[in-house]
Amino acid sequence: MRKIKTNIFNYPVVNSVTPINPKNDNKLMTVKNLTETSGDLYIYGVIVDNSDFKWDEADVMPDDVLNALNQVEGLDELNIYINSPGGSVFAGQAIYNMLKRNKAKKIVHIDGVAASMASVIALVGDEVYVPSNAYMMIHKPLTIAVGNANDFRKAADDLDVIESGLMSAYESKLKEGVTIDIIKQMVDKETWLNGDEIADYFDVEVIESKNIAACASDYLKNYDKTPQKLIASGSKPPQHKPQVNDEDENIKLQNELDLLNL
Repeated sequence: MRKIKTNIFNYPVVNSVTPINPKNDNKLMTVKNLTETSGDLYIYGVIVDNSDFKWDEADVMPDDVLNALNQVEGLDELNIYINSPGGSVFAGQAIYNMLKRNKAKKIVHIDGVAASMASVIALVGDEVYVPSNAYMMIHKPLTIAVGNANDFRKAADDLDVIESGLMSAYESKLKEGVTIDIIKQMVDKETWLNGDEIADYFDVEVIESKNIAACASDYLKNYDKTPQKLIASGSKPPQHKPQVNDEDENIKLQNELDLLNL
């Protein structure tokens, strides 16, 4: 009997809230400031697989991105704002590929953190801008496996194949003179980079530091080497975060009330 789950790119999060039906509009994964030629796309939460429910209103599914891209089809320019701790590798790969296919010029802004799978998505940009006080984290893909020795060997082989796909995305944005072997060594030991350090390895432009909070601080605590300063900043509202409407607030309130009845 074998049960292997290979679609988790970072540690699972234990949440104590009622799951949210994704059929409600995800206001944090919406195109904003739409003009005749450009639009702004926000990825401000955990990257999750398409499913019937989300644990948090900020979770981002591939379907969310697909729906948003349908709104910007034919635009010349797409600004993508990222503040995400990562999530499912397969969902993230789907999002990366969808963005890659979009014909608009893609300008990525790492607002707070692009960790784990979000670091891959961030490198989809034709241009990538990162404040000096923002972060990127890269590490090996993770999984949960149950089975015999053969099952575990296969799971390890599968993870190696998955990692090779992630390396392709990193390699596409390497700074001149940097080899993919250097990135592989960094991936092996979970490496956190600030904005200036990101620019040492990848083709990004460092901009003036901003007062930006990291998202999903509880999720970030699951990593081994998360900077404590980054975790502490999670309670502050992100600079670019779109306003959540009354319906979203009502959903959040109902979730809290449901907890009281447990």
